[in-house]
Amino acid sequence: METTKRPLVILTGPTAVGKTALSIALAKAIGGEIISADSMQVYRHMDIGSAKITPEEMEGIPHYLIDVLEPDQEFNVVVFQELAKQAAAEIYSRGHIPIVAGGTGFYIQALVYDIDFTENDEDTAFRRTLEEQAKREGAEALYERLRAVDPESCESIHAHNIKRVIRAIEFYEKTGKKISEHNREQRQNDSPYNFAYFVLNDDRERIYERINVRVDLMMAQGLVEEVRALRESGCRKEMVSMQGLGYKELLSYLEGETSMEEAVYLIKRDTRHFAKRQLTWFRREKEVIWVDKTVFDHDSQKILNFMQDFLREKGIIL
Repeated sequence: METTKRPLVILTGPTAVGKTALSIALAKAIGGEIISADSMQVYRHMDIGSAKITPEEMEGIPHYLIDVLEPDQEFNVVVFQELAKQAAAEIYSRGHIPIVAGGTGFYIQALVYDIDFTENDEDTAFRRTLEEQAKREGAEALYERLRAVDPESCESIHAHNIKRVIRAIEFYEKTGKKISEHNREQRQNDSPYNFAYFVLNDDRERIYERINVRVDLMMAQGLVEEVRALRESGCRKEMVSMQGLGYKELLSYLEGETSMEEAVYLIKRDTRHFAKRQLTWFRREKEVIWVDKTVFDHDSQKILNFMQDFLREKGIIL
């Protein structure tokens, strides 16, 4: 039965591990096209801070879900799921293989297992009440409210991701069921795809060093000017887009709440913490194939050969 399912390749891992270059090489090798599973590269005008792939770096490989929304538009797992399915259909229509590349594990999970996020969205009064509470008492107060009813969700939702915190509380209030339980049940779904789920990893210190170098490079490339332009165009902290690493810290700097030195320190620190949380998430996922760069002596060709051999075994490529 598995071979009758459509093929899907996932290439994920912590931030700054080297997913972009490998995804291009893999796409060239197997006739793939790339669907971005990045919560920031979807936004226009947010290029430096999102480490957005450039047209030159794409090397002619079609990419989807990059530069498709304005910063004032909301991007969430439901929107991702819908856009990613549309992109996959387009890729299949050309006889190619979709490669989902990016580090947002929740989005990847939603696509791979076709998780149902259907909920009653007509009644928004309670959501507005929670949004008001967040403004009045701060994100932490809302987070503690979630912890009281669904502590397991707090392990995978960051306190400052107010939209997801609100959604989890709202789900519990509307259904009487924890969203963590709902998601766990949905993860038991049989995937509609014949998929390979690769998690690229490296020595922790190497990843952290790459993060520090990347942040310094972003600053040199003009990240402050990028955030200033966004601010001048009307972007504010409460927007989903401006919650991204690098953006919220420099917005605080531009609004006089912190020094430049402190902002850069926070970007590096919080990005390291983010990479750690990503790895924690991927370790909980089932059916993942860990690709440790140290095992392959950091040789990209060896890694590529290993992935292709695995894809042949799964019947994803010939």
